[in-house]
Amino acid sequence: MEHVTEGSWESLPVPLHPRVLGALRELGFPYMTPVQSATIPLFMRNKDVAAEAVTGSGKTLAFVIPILEILLRREEKLKKSQVGAIIITPTRELAIQIDEVLSHFTKHFPQFSQILWIGGRNPGEDVERFRQQGGNIIVATPGRLEDMFRRKAEGLDLASCVRSLDVLVLDEADRLLDMGFEASINTILELLPKQRRTGLFSATQTQEVENLVRAGLRNPVRVSVKEKGVAASSAQKTPSRLENYYMVCKADEKFNQLVHFLRNHKQEKHLVFFSTCACVEYYGKALEALVKGVKIMCIHGKMKYKRNKIFMEFRKLQSGILVCTDVMARGIDIPEVNWVLQYDPPSSASAFVHRCGRTARIGHRGSALVFLLPMEESYINFLAINQKCPLQEMKLQKSTVDLLPKLKSMALADRAVFEKGMKAFVSYVQAYAKHECNLIFRLKDLDFASLARGFALLRMPKMPEVRGKQFPDFVPVDINTDTIPFKDKIREKQRQKLLQQQRKEKTENDKRRKFIKNKAWSKQKSKKEKKKKMNEKRKREEVKFTLLLTCQLRILNKYYCGRSLNRNCVGLSDFCYIGD
Repeated sequence: MEHVTEGSWESLPVPLHPRVLGALRELGFPYMTPVQSATIPLFMRNKDVAAEAVTGSGKTLAFVIPILEILLRREEKLKKSQVGAIIITPTRELAIQIDEVLSHFTKHFPQFSQILWIGGRNPGEDVERFRQQGGNIIVATPGRLEDMFRRKAEGLDLASCVRSLDVLVLDEADRLLDMGFEASINTILELLPKQRRTGLFSATQTQEVENLVRAGLRNPVRVSVKEKGVAASSAQKTPSRLENYYMVCKADEKFNQLVHFLRNHKQEKHLVFFSTCACVEYYGKALEALVKGVKIMCIHGKMKYKRNKIFMEFRKLQSGILVCTDVMARGIDIPEVNWVLQYDPPSSASAFVHRCGRTARIGHRGSALVFLLPMEESYINFLAINQKCPLQEMKLQKSTVDLLPKLKSMALADRAVFEKGMKAFVSYVQAYAKHECNLIFRLKDLDFASLARGFALLRMPKMPEVRGKQFPDFVPVDINTDTIPFKDKIREKQRQKLLQQQRKEKTENDKRRKFIKNKAWSKQKSKKEKKKKMNEKRKREEVKFTLLLTCQLRILNKYYCGRSLNRNCVGLSDFCYIGD
């Protein structure tokens, strides 16, 4: 581990409490990182702070320590039900992590109570826990915190409890806004006292964050911490100790390359990122079957109750594989991650940087690898220019085993695998169509046949993107996929019952159709309506023509009748008004 330091904690211009220093020694942090040395003194001098620093630079301690110091310096001690500080984070995993770091300090200060409010838990139990234990420091996700403000009827008047608030921290502020929490954040800000210290911490400063700085901070001090040396000159957004690689391979080779890589690095800790929840479900199941002797876990945003348990368990592992979506891309600190593997490039370039930042944290070294299709190779130059993130090529691994036939066999043996594969393919294509960098990731250039082979599909799914297209390079299996059973006997029994019901309904519908004399009634109705509209249109045109002709005749009548009577003007009286 390399020490990236800005001096010892004792060198801060504002001295820290001895028990805070003791907790830092216990955690093994004898020195400050640049973001900590820049931010902590400002926060402790009652300044609002908007801090931008590369991922893995130690932002959590940069706000946890000032929160404790500010609360310790209060003239009036906090009561059990009074809230002194709130930390808001975009994901429950990050909230759990911050709560864990905070607990290392609060155990030395029994006068402070802390509480964690996140999704996936019973809100009624959260209310009761607050009433029993209090919560001087709240760590929460935006949705759950907003929900707690609405639970006055259950005995929690949070609006009154936060009147004593000293500090508000928005961690991963850019991600909070990206994930659609802007309305929740605005609602929460309106309920909090204006006289407070506010800190915004993020790895990137977006326009939305800038707007939030203007709205929520009073005369903020902006702190931007860059990497030293080469990284500083190029404004690199990833840690300098991170080695970034890319591998170019066809869609039907990608899975074999991934499995071969994981089999050769079993003793290490990996995060494998996929673009969608369905892809995590499918490929997670595939990796469990094909990579033996290593712990494989899956986590994605649609999991409700298992996420917290899986996250905490994986953090404790010495080696293993976590298959995940971008829910794990921001701010999460998992100890000793050796490789970040991006099976699918993320939907935005900034997410690429955050994914890579799950390794090479706080002075450690780490590596990241992204798999790209041949048509996506220009993404490398885009990242180098747009994100200041240079990548070096990793050649295709040799002697890889073709595992796609095994994956097909799994789908033929279990309908659950077959359906997961179909859903994963559809979700991947839909996500690809919405890619932020659509000049490089173009749906019309995607080789659907190669992609379907890479997903080990038994047949092409029915979806708008493939409708009417021919795929001679993709050969579907020669069986009726409706006959593939579920391995789970209960699910298969339910499926058979449903199929029987559908067949019965179809038979009844077919019988009803035989008694219908006029099958094309809808066509006749539309034909009558069309004829009626044409008649109405023709009548309108006739009225219009008659009016026009009348006007013209009146004009002619005035012209001729105004001249000499010897011009046989009377002859015009047959079809016009004389003297009009």
